[in-house]
Amino acid sequence: MSCTIFLAEDDIDDQEFLEDAIRSIAPDVFLTSFTNGAKFIEHLEKTADEQLPCLILLDYNIPEINGADILRHLNRCPRYQHIKKVIWSTSNSSLFIKTCLYLGAKDYVIKPSSVSGIKEIAQKLVNWCNNC
Repeated sequence: MSCTIFLAEDDIDDQEFLEDAIRSIAPDVFLTSFTNGAKFIEHLEKTADEQLPCLILLDYNIPEINGADILRHLNRCPRYQHIKKVIWSTSNSSLFIKTCLYLGAKDYVIKPSSVSGIKEIAQKLVNWCNNC
């Protein structure tokens, strides 16, 4: 397994902020981003086992297939069971949070509005990736 994080996020600014934060903490961790859920799943299914990410980070409200539905899809395939999955979202809906945690997300993170908040999340993600 690589030190790669797959990110399904349609907001380009959020992608870039997170990538910059991760790169500043751990330059050896690579972030691969997808702008919708269907493209994410398509790429993941084409990825060789030895190139699977150490972590999957999903925006809950990603277009085409939302984060919860992606988790449902991943749960149907044993190939993805060992990969940590995290939802990040602007929504703090208790229903979304409970659903995603029930579906196997390791965490549900509310997107921060500050650079320091993004760096905190980036550090947490890198730590999870290093513990694979």
